[in-house]
Amino acid sequence: MLAALSACTAADSQSDPRASDVPATVPTTTTTTTTAPTKPTKPTTPTAAAFTEPLALAYDIHRPALDLTTAQARAIVSGKPITWADLGQRGGPVRVRNGAAELSAAERDRQAVVVVPADAVRPTVQVARVAGVDPLRDPHTYPLTTAADAATPRVTTMTVVGDLMFGRRVGATTTAAATLAPLRDRLASADLTIGNLESTLSDDGRPRQGDDSFAASPDTLPALARAGFDVLSLANNHTGDFGPRAFRSTLDAFDDSPIHRVGAGADEDEAWRPVAINANGVSFGFVAFNAIGETPRATAGRPGAAEVRMQPRTGPLNRGDLRRLTSTIRDLARQVDVVVAMPHWGTQYTNVPVRDQRRVGAAMVAAGAEVVVGGHPHVVQGIQLVDGRLVLHSLGNFVFDMDFSRQTEEGVLAELVFWGSDLKGVRLVPYVIGSDFAPRLAAGPRAGRTMARLWQASDPPFLH
Repeated sequence: MLAALSACTAADSQSDPRASDVPATVPTTTTTTTTAPTKPTKPTTPTAAAFTEPLALAYDIHRPALDLTTAQARAIVSGKPITWADLGQRGGPVRVRNGAAELSAAERDRQAVVVVPADAVRPTVQVARVAGVDPLRDPHTYPLTTAADAATPRVTTMTVVGDLMFGRRVGATTTAAATLAPLRDRLASADLTIGNLESTLSDDGRPRQGDDSFAASPDTLPALARAGFDVLSLANNHTGDFGPRAFRSTLDAFDDSPIHRVGAGADEDEAWRPVAINANGVSFGFVAFNAIGETPRATAGRPGAAEVRMQPRTGPLNRGDLRRLTSTIRDLARQVDVVVAMPHWGTQYTNVPVRDQRRVGAAMVAAGAEVVVGGHPHVVQGIQLVDGRLVLHSLGNFVFDMDFSRQTEEGVLAELVFWGSDLKGVRLVPYVIGSDFAPRLAAGPRAGRTMARLWQASDPPFLH
């Protein structure tokens, strides 16, 4: 079950250690013995128990992040009168509700706070930190607890970023290490860090897209590894920008790197082959595809990207491609505990997903994807909740030289929290790309505008 979605505008970085297991690429015919932990069942009455879980304080997703003192949190739990002004936010009296059945109050009432065991929180609300501790990310140090029948599963954090492009003016004026430096520690603190590399790592060939042909230095990959990246999608419309020799050189560079590639390969089978990674006893599988074209489509005898032909660039939606995608996800879901799908899709410079994004996103969820995180539009797009699972259509640019508009310099990190194999929270963290092409956390009105555009392009209940 998914849990809290929150917008964060301050550098409240996580310090969890990175996953110790070595990632491994697995074909879809491989099986795994990893199983998801049993979800705890709460006792019906609060009695002394060997196990506890956090007692979370859930509230409206559109409010600013709420960091309470322990005294404030206990006052809310006990039902003492308290106002939102007492908590540093706008609003009248806090309307306190109790229990999972009341969570809908936090979705429709901005004055409500719902006191609820953390494993019952859902993605339509966010949860407060208490004494600086997030109940989802740090359950064992969180000060408010309630009885549980089993231990809280181990926490795994995953950070997903938007499009990464270290060529063109970025590569001509700075280094990958320098652009990543402001957020490197935050990225590396996650157990798993994921992104989309929108360029080749070689210019050994003729540029195929003129001034929009992107080639980055081979030194880019070591810098990304030092920033903690574990998996990078190559399923996009720029991996083939300098032809087949540069494409193969890029694949070879990944083969010599600790970072694993997904979505492109020496032939069709390799391009569609997922990546599986074990972290904290849970297996995570990744699948990626390109729907924009330009990079060659991988075939049995030709290197290229996994491709799904669909609106707006390569459509209409090709049923055979969709079957290949959903069967890949379905097979992967039988092998791993969590499937993450990474499409490269949509229309550039618009916050609104096209129809086929919704159709294909729903198909991926039905096939077994726990979360879908897309790229290519270069600006943030909206969020859908499909059968209780999140489809984030675009996170925007993360490193790029598109300084011709404010929106193309803005984006959000998606910081996911899993308890065992259950996705418990997604924190969306706004940032701004500076004149040096480096992203830095945003705050104040600009962060608010980024989040407002995302909410306004979303479906209910995220629609602002």
